[in-house]
Amino acid sequence: MDAHLFTPFTTRSLTLRNRIVVSPMCMYSADDGLANDWHLVHLGARAAGGAGAIISEAAAVEPRGRISPQDLGIWSDEHIPGLARIARFVKGQGCAIGIQLAHAGRKAGTRRPWEGGGQLSLADGGWETVGPSADPFRPEERPPAALSEAGVHEVIQSFAQGARRAVEAGFDFVEIHAAHGYLLHQFLSPLSNTRQDDWGGSLANRARLLLEVLAEVRRQAPDDLPVWVRFSCTDWADGGWDIEEILRLAPALRDAGVDLIDCSSGGASPAALPPSAGPGYQVLFSRRIRAHAGLPTGAVGLITSPEQADTIIRTGQADLILLGRESLRRAEWPIEAARRLRQEPPVPPQYLRAWPRS
Repeated sequence: MDAHLFTPFTTRSLTLRNRIVVSPMCMYSADDGLANDWHLVHLGARAAGGAGAIISEAAAVEPRGRISPQDLGIWSDEHIPGLARIARFVKGQGCAIGIQLAHAGRKAGTRRPWEGGGQLSLADGGWETVGPSADPFRPEERPPAALSEAGVHEVIQSFAQGARRAVEAGFDFVEIHAAHGYLLHQFLSPLSNTRQDDWGGSLANRARLLLEVLAEVRRQAPDDLPVWVRFSCTDWADGGWDIEEILRLAPALRDAGVDLIDCSSGGASPAALPPSAGPGYQVLFSRRIRAHAGLPTGAVGLITSPEQADTIIRTGQADLILLGRESLRRAEWPIEAARRLRQEPPVPPQYLRAWPRS
């Protein structure tokens, strides 16, 4: 049978029950990085709603790598029990679970979106940030400290230890966050990386941090643990990081043990915007990378209807569909999609009285 939205998908030793993945979305609701009841209920509802997999929100591998003071963390073994509780419940619903390992770099230390966003002052709970270069994200913000050689290696080890903790907490896979203008993307993009040493300049140098992170994560993780990477496939700006560089990097990504590329875009510059953010506007990146990089891909961005998602899979434009805002609107989207597409709905037995299978 040809692949469609409700066929299983296998990545290393992990098989997802369908091709619907809940995209990592920050909840800005942790205390000192610790997962709590909000995270359990939020992710648990989407597991019961029938998704094939869930990627837990960005978990900071260092305290200074949090986007906001309320971000989830994985920089300490103290974070493992709360994360393990969530992983057990989600997997108990037949849903796989991954976690996104992240570092915000120069975009760290901001107010939560519903509090207006923007960089927090030091007096209001902000902190000094780091980046590849001493250039702030916005001109009015405090400049980050350019990471020293030793600082870069500390970041690499922080990602590696984050992967170890994810495995101990029972996660099925990890996703490395190299998108949306955060630290790994900051090193990749010429817009934010103006270094003149071995970590800047050429593509090989700008990608060195990501590749060394992947190598250390692989050393910490079992061989059968899938490792995905989320990329911004373009900065939407002249002279920025783009899909051509991802395609040039593809052989090194395969050699590093990457199992899937999650295809997003933007975030490196506050002034850069996509020319037209219409339905499925990022699918073209997934389609091209899947065709030419020799790696499976996930498509994300304004994918809202079951028919749209199913067509993307059936026509070979992506291997997985990642839902963000649509999943926030309707936790049971996969069940509704299966019924509309005349597939077996992934209904928990506790809910069968409301969602009869026939």
